[in-house]
Amino acid sequence: MANNNKNTDEIRIGVFICHCGTNIAGVISPQELAEYAKTLPNVVFATDYRFMCSDPGQELIKEKIKEENLNRVIVAACSPRMHEPTFRRVCKEAGLNQFLFEQANIREHDTWVHMKEPEKAMKIAKDLVRMAVAKATYLEPLMAQEVEIEPSCLIIGGGIAGISAALDIATAGYKTYLIEKGPTIGGRMAQLDKTFPTMDCSACILTPKMVDTSQHPNIELYTYSEVKKVDGFVGNFQVTIEKKPRYVIEDKCTGCGECAQVCPVYAPNEFDEGFAPRKAIYVPFPQAVPLVFTIDRNKCIECRLCQKVCEPEAIDFDQKPELIDLKVGTIIVTTGYDPYIPKIEEYGYGRYENVITGIQMERLLSSFGPTGGKVKRPSDLKEPEKILFIQCVGSRNLQEGQFPYCSRVCCMYTAKQARQYKEKHPEAQIYISYMDIRAFGKGYEEFYEIVQREYGINYIRGRVAEIREDPKTKNLIVRLQDTFLDRLLEIEVDMVVLATAIVARKETKEITELLRLSTDKGFILEAHPKLRPVDTLSDGIFVAGVAQGPKDIPDTVAQAKGAAASAIALMGKGKVEIEPYYSVVDITKCTGCRTCVDLCPYQAIQMIRVEGKSHLVSYINQVLCKGCGTCAAACPNSAISQCHFKDKQIYSQILAALKEL
Repeated sequence: MANNNKNTDEIRIGVFICHCGTNIAGVISPQELAEYAKTLPNVVFATDYRFMCSDPGQELIKEKIKEENLNRVIVAACSPRMHEPTFRRVCKEAGLNQFLFEQANIREHDTWVHMKEPEKAMKIAKDLVRMAVAKATYLEPLMAQEVEIEPSCLIIGGGIAGISAALDIATAGYKTYLIEKGPTIGGRMAQLDKTFPTMDCSACILTPKMVDTSQHPNIELYTYSEVKKVDGFVGNFQVTIEKKPRYVIEDKCTGCGECAQVCPVYAPNEFDEGFAPRKAIYVPFPQAVPLVFTIDRNKCIECRLCQKVCEPEAIDFDQKPELIDLKVGTIIVTTGYDPYIPKIEEYGYGRYENVITGIQMERLLSSFGPTGGKVKRPSDLKEPEKILFIQCVGSRNLQEGQFPYCSRVCCMYTAKQARQYKEKHPEAQIYISYMDIRAFGKGYEEFYEIVQREYGINYIRGRVAEIREDPKTKNLIVRLQDTFLDRLLEIEVDMVVLATAIVARKETKEITELLRLSTDKGFILEAHPKLRPVDTLSDGIFVAGVAQGPKDIPDTVAQAKGAAASAIALMGKGKVEIEPYYSVVDITKCTGCRTCVDLCPYQAIQMIRVEGKSHLVSYINQVLCKGCGTCAAACPNSAISQCHFKDKQIYSQILAALKEL
């Protein structure tokens, strides 16, 4: 059709104004805005409708494209992040090139901001529509590319999110590679004793899933391994992983433990948060998957006693790191979290022995923990009679080094731990210092109420001001404000437990740099918080679990299933369409300065030699390019332009914006 031809003699623009219910129409008059649009250059049709994104609204656009022979379409409505794909599809179905479309955001950028200033809102709405019309005049038809998708998935992180996603994808029939940095899968959930609000045994839930993962024919498990390099693009990622040497041959190790029995070297046990020792040759916990021992060469004295007693001859001190190359179509990041290490001096963590963290309390409560499930305070191994829990340690704090967000699980795991201790010691006195209780999930509020009503846990609303230690008894004297009763309290307790913030794992930064992902407060940024919560801004790469932000186990599993479904849907298509917002190089202007190469965040640019040029020039991989525009803005010779955002298109918007000043 003539609509697809960028050389059409006449530019015919149609403008469609959305009421968005009362979000827009409650502040400005869409009818007046449509009448204004009719006065703009090249606009041959303009109208308004209550909901442009609805089926009738979409049909209206299709009809008018055909009736009015429109070759450019503008919708003034909400954010393009929400409905640009919708309206582009409408244009395509009507026979118009989908990239001859422009969306003016008159909701988020206007009426939501100026709800009480309708005159200003109308002026801004006119500005935004005028700018969109100016750009649309210079839009060019573009063609999306299709690339084949490798039907396999790489999952980075072997916690409950990675395990859930791997099992779903593998069960759907796709090859899945699960990469875990530690010696075993299981993640933080493996450290927990019970889970709220049902008080299920964490190991009883998790262990069968771990075993299923290791035995699934479509899952290839790489533990004690790290991702070192990622190249390529959606559907065709080239990944290099490093399998670190365990100094134990996995296929030969039977997990009998004879080696650990004779090992003379002890080291702090990371799994038990330093409350118990482990040997230099170890498995993190009895249910580890795979149940293969690992030698910590930083602690090993190379006495070779383990080698002497190993009947299967599985010990190999000559093992070297192994690089493995994989080709995958999709990637899911499930790197999990770290508990915040308190640095708040007044709480005395690291200074007073009997001030511990929530994750340390979790290990003390565990039946296979360092004390067999009996909570003992570190100073004298006595079971405490009085315990104070302090919530929001590091969370919801604007001070430097703290975190402004709520960690979401602290209120509930504190209540759970207090209940567990009360079940074992009904006579114990338990206090919980809190700011606000956030029991947001199914059954959570009831759980919180039961803890208070049936277990007699004492909740005190107020922050702790000071903790000091009695040097003789090692008891802790806590001063805090009770904001309900408006009084200062001083309580002597045997132990203090800090409910510390959830923070992004330090390895997340390395992963985001490899995958060229964005972050927010250390966590991986999703493409859209509501509509695309498991997608990232890089096509074919998804995120799930606490790697995306603080959440509990049910939400983690739900998000993992969402990420798995998204990866399966993408791989199931066989091909993927790449949006043509890439940059292009005019080699007649390129001087080979490499400015663009050094600045490209997606590593989409390389220097190549072309005929007739004495120097190397820039070449942009159109599939890798994400259209960020960094190269086009930085090029000192104006040799790079970006499709859909060319200079004449942007300048026309700027001139239109200034026209009414």
